Amino acid sequence: MITDSRWGIVYCPKHERLGRGKKWERVEKCLRENNIEFDFVQSENSGSVERLVKMLINNGYRTIVIVGGDSALNDAVNCLMQVEKDVRDRVALGVIPHGVMNDFAHFWGLRENDVEQTIAWLKERRVRKIDLGCIRYTNKHGEACHRYFLNCVNIGLIAAIMNLRKQTHHLLGSRTLSFLFSFVLMIFQRLEYKMHLKINSDTVKRNVMTVCVGNAHGYGQTPNAVPYNGLLDVSVVYHPEMMQLIEGIYLFVRGKFLNHHSVHPYRTKKVEVKEAHKALVGVDGRLIKTPVGPFTITVEQEIVNFLIPE
Repeated sequence: MITDSRWGIVYCPKHERLGRGKKWERVEKCLRENNIEFDFVQSENSGSVERLVKMLINNGYRTIVIVGGDSALNDAVNCLMQVEKDVRDRVALGVIPHGVMNDFAHFWGLRENDVEQTIAWLKERRVRKIDLGCIRYTNKHGEACHRYFLNCVNIGLIAAIMNLRKQTHHLLGSRTLSFLFSFVLMIFQRLEYKMHLKINSDTVKRNVMTVCVGNAHGYGQTPNAVPYNGLLDVSVVYHPEMMQLIEGIYLFVRGKFLNHHSVHPYRTKKVEVKEAHKALVGVDGRLIKTPVGPFTITVEQEIVNFLIPE
C-alpha cells in the first residue's frame, strides 16, 4: 500500500540518454538524507512521461515529482487533466529542474544546481492551486484537439527559435551558446506571418513577427504573467526594422522585453487566433502539429496542485 507521504518520481534524462547519470545520483542521495520515502521510474523518451505519470496516479501516489524540464512538466499536467477532478485534487505535482528549458521552475525560484534546497522545499509540501492555459485546435485530419500548458504558447518566430534552441542545445551542450546560435540561425527563418487575432475588444489583422500567450513568464516574453490570477498575458510583436530587432534582442536578454515599442502587451482570459498563416506553434517549448484553421487559447483557474517554495 502506498502511504500519503511516499513520493512517486519520474526521472527524465536529458537528450534521452541511457542510464541514470550524475544528476539522479545527487537527487537520490539528497532524498535519502532527508528520509523521504520514494519510488522512481525513468522515462525512456519524450512520449513516455504521460504513461508513467498515469501509472503513478493509478497506484495511489499523492506526491508526484518530475525530475525534468518544461516539456516533461507539460506532459505531467496533461496527464493529470485526463483524470477525474476528485482524483486530480488528491495529487500534488512538484519539479526538480533538469531539462533543456526550465522556465516554469525558474518562475518559482527553483534552480538546476540547487537540488538540496529544492528537495527541502518540496519536503515542506506547500501546495498552491495554479492555473493552466489551454489551446484548442483542429488538426490536419479534422480532429478536435487540445493541449494544456503551464508556461506559454508561442506562435511564429519565437516558436521556431525555441525549436532551434532545443536542437542546437543537443549539439552544443551549452545553454548560452545554443541560445545565441539560435538567434544567428534566425536570419534564415521567416520573420513575419499574416495573422488575424481577437484579444478582448481588440482585433489585430496584419503581419506579425511573433505572439506569446503566457500563463507564466513565457521565456521572458510575458514577464509580468503569474499562474494564479485567472488571466493570460499576451505579447504581440510586430516586425521591426533590423536595428530595432537588435534592440529588441538586447531588451529581451535584459528582461525588459515589454519596453520595446514593437511589443504590444495585453491581459485577457481568451485569445482567438482566426488566422496565423504558416506560423509554427509551440506549447511549453515543444512544437505541436500546426493547427488547421482558427484556434483558441483560454485559461482555467486554480486547477492543479503544485508544490512551491517558501
